[in-house]
Amino acid sequence: MELNKNNIKKLIGIITVSLLIFWGLNHFSVLLELLRGFLVIISPFLLGLCFAFLINVLMRKIEKVWDKMFQKKRGKVYQRIQRPACLFLSLLLIVGVIFVILFMIIPEFQKNIIAMWDMFPQYMNNVMEWWNSLTQALLKYSIVLPSMELNTEEIGKVIADFVSQGGALFLNRTMDITVSIVSTIVNAAVGLVFAVYVLLQKEKLSRQVKKLLFAVLPARRVDSVLELCSLTNKIFTSFVTGQLTEAVIIGTLCFLGMLLLRIPYAAVISVLVGFTALIPVFGAFLGTAVGAVLILVISPLKALEFVIFIIVLQQLEGNIIYPKVVGKSVGLPGIWVLAAVTAGGSMFGFMGMLFSVPVCSVLYCIVRQAVNHELDKKGIEIDE
Repeated sequence: MELNKNNIKKLIGIITVSLLIFWGLNHFSVLLELLRGFLVIISPFLLGLCFAFLINVLMRKIEKVWDKMFQKKRGKVYQRIQRPACLFLSLLLIVGVIFVILFMIIPEFQKNIIAMWDMFPQYMNNVMEWWNSLTQALLKYSIVLPSMELNTEEIGKVIADFVSQGGALFLNRTMDITVSIVSTIVNAAVGLVFAVYVLLQKEKLSRQVKKLLFAVLPARRVDSVLELCSLTNKIFTSFVTGQLTEAVIIGTLCFLGMLLLRIPYAAVISVLVGFTALIPVFGAFLGTAVGAVLILVISPLKALEFVIFIIVLQQLEGNIIYPKVVGKSVGLPGIWVLAAVTAGGSMFGFMGMLFSVPVCSVLYCIVRQAVNHELDKKGIEIDE
């Protein structure tokens, strides 16, 4: 290899990267601590970018409505206040929906937990009566079941002791929990402020990023980066819009079905089911479980009807609603959706479960394009 100026630069780069990798492998724990500290520092801004993207999806819809409403009034005043006004309306709508959901679900759930505790002895007696009647019925067929004797007072005491111990542990960790809550609130507040600034100047920021890319990268590489950004924006927008639309449809169908079946708490549980439907794969199970617990206090039979109804509704959602609403824009096979949600939830919690699917979809599209490109170069055709 001829040692010209370009080759020397490449050689220096390879040596530098190799030394960094070697150092990282030998000081892996230190590297993890550095990465963790870096993520803690930038986490409010990453959260702000997530907020900005989510708010932007709604804000663009409101801006289209604004343009139609003030189509004949395109003066400088209307153009100047369009972005702040649409952003304010978007934030107001999002905060309003969140507060409605919280104020509908939390009081009802709390009331039902108290009612379940008060009715616990009666539940145990009903279970014992059902078990004894089943035992007597099966004796006719020479099937002997073990006898069941439940001391409701003793069980209640065990549960009370468990709750009191949990309360003591909670009090011991009050300081840690308080610090964690305050830190989360501060990060969310900083992220929201950052998101507002990003959305108010998103066109200017976009131009600045393009100028930076063209300054530091070859034009061909810039085109690839912009194409990747366009693909990412398309997939994320389709996913978020589709999930929100699907959640509204599922919540509405759940409400109508529960009214027809005369299942209690139709409004509260429908909102809960619609909200949990935002989480791919596992959201349906979470909403069903919480809803069934709420109904169980009123009627175990109605709780069973609710579970069966939700199973039927989920089949309708999985086979008809989801393909029509979200379509194939996400482009991720079912097995990878399950893997993405599981991995994202274990690593990043709720937000990981929510955004793991579009992230993996982008990676899947990149890998698929690279593989297809290599196959085309080799003249190989394989049906998918």
